[in-house]
Amino acid sequence: MKTEQAYFEEGKSIQAYMNEMSSLKEESFAVYEQFQLPTDGLVEKLEQHRLHFLTITEDWCGDAMMINPIIRKLAEAANIEMRVALRDADTDLIDRHLTNGGRAIPIILLFNNQGHLLGKWGPRAPEVQQIVDELRATLPPKEDPSFPEKQKEIFGSLRKRYVEDPTLWSYVYDSFRETVLPILK
Repeated sequence: MKTEQAYFEEGKSIQAYMNEMSSLKEESFAVYEQFQLPTDGLVEKLEQHRLHFLTITEDWCGDAMMINPIIRKLAEAANIEMRVALRDADTDLIDRHLTNGGRAIPIILLFNNQGHLLGKWGPRAPEVQQIVDELRATLPPKEDPSFPEKQKEIFGSLRKRYVEDPTLWSYVYDSFRETVLPILK
C-alpha cells in the first residue's frame, strides 16, 4: 500500500494544478487573488517548521474551489510545498481519510520533512458546514421531482458566495489555523 508521502511525491504542485483546472478555474483564481492573509504570526510560525501539504481534491468541487487557493496562499507565504492528489484517480488515499463515511473533499494532509503525517484538515470549516447543512435542510425530499433543480439552484448560489464572501474565507483560514497550531508546538 502506498503511503500518504508517496502520494505527495507523485502529486503535481498546487500551482500547476490550478493552472490546468478545467472546471471552476476562474472562480478559484478569483478567491486566490482576493484573499488576504491575516498578519497573525501563522506564516512566521510555519516558516520555522519544515512542513509540506497535500490536498486531496477535484476541480469540479465547489468547496475545493474556495479552500485550495486559501491554503495555497498560506503555503506560498510560509515557503511550504503544496501538492495535489486527485480523489477519483486513486480512491485508496481518500478512503483512508473519510468524513462521516464519505469521500468529502478537499482534505489537506500535513506532513513533516520526514514525510510523517502530522494531521489533516477538511473538508470544510465548521461555520461553512453549518451554512451547507442549513441550505440542505431547505431542499425537498430526494424523491421530489423538483429536488434536482432546487439542489442545483442552492449549490449554485453557495458557489457564488464562496467566490464573493471574504467572511467564508476567514472561516476556512481560522479553522485551518486551529488545526495547524497544535502541530507546531
